[in-house]
Amino acid sequence: MLTIIISCMGLFAMAMLIIGQRTREIGIRKVLGASAAGVVTLISRDFLVLVGIAILIASPVAYFLMRQWLKEFAYRIDIHWSVFVMAGGLAMLVAALTVSFQSVRAALMNPVKSLRTE
Repeated sequence: MLTIIISCMGLFAMAMLIIGQRTREIGIRKVLGASAAGVVTLISRDFLVLVGIAILIASPVAYFLMRQWLKEFAYRIDIHWSVFVMAGGLAMLVAALTVSFQSVRAALMNPVKSLRTE
């Protein structure tokens, strides 16, 4: 639980940083007619792609290491692929929920204020 909370805090901070850097872009997109859902999708997609790549890299490594570790026990079990699918889906859900809060806030802000301050 602690590692999930710490990783969510890091992801939340990264989302705040990226949104802060892209404030002008978001403001221009909103002025040109982008919907709030389009802005949320734009921001969330970047993070979810990174989480997906991390899952694709980590799953085979975790499978290999767990298989080697479980060989040492007298009563062996096999790791089913559904465990990694569920873990990856849960990781994507947690990442989406973490980033969506900041991205919705950025999508609903007034574009005039963001363009005026830049």
